[in-house]
Amino acid sequence: MKRLQAQNGFTLIEIMVVVFILGLLATLVVPKIIGKSDEARAVKAKVDIKAIEEALHLFKLDCGFYPSTGQGLEALVAGGGAACRKFSPEGYLDKVPLDPWDHRYVYFSDGQNIIVKSYGADGQEGGEGKNADIDSRED
Repeated sequence: MKRLQAQNGFTLIEIMVVVFILGLLATLVVPKIIGKSDEARAVKAKVDIKAIEEALHLFKLDCGFYPSTGQGLEALVAGGGAACRKFSPEGYLDKVPLDPWDHRYVYFSDGQNIIVKSYGADGQEGGEGKNADIDSRED
């Protein structure tokens, strides 16, 4: 007496339908995701610049002045020098951050005004698109 064995697995038609659906989803979703990483990095740089600006303002409240361009953002971690007696013992930043493209943020100060910049993906001043500068003076 022969027994019928149960067949497990998928038919070729079922596999083709699944592959077709996955391909269709990929053609609809992938183009929307591609290119968003550059936008996300630019947003992260803007958020970092705002946080650095806040730390600089707190430094000025305690010390009465902004760190000089020569002192740079390191002054927010290491201290304001001998001229700043009220420097917060915890500092104002844990460490000097790098921008999302692993470049240092650029800092300028004339004592009254501050500028914090990221030079974008290429690390060079100027540029367009993902290479565009991101500046604290921009809204």
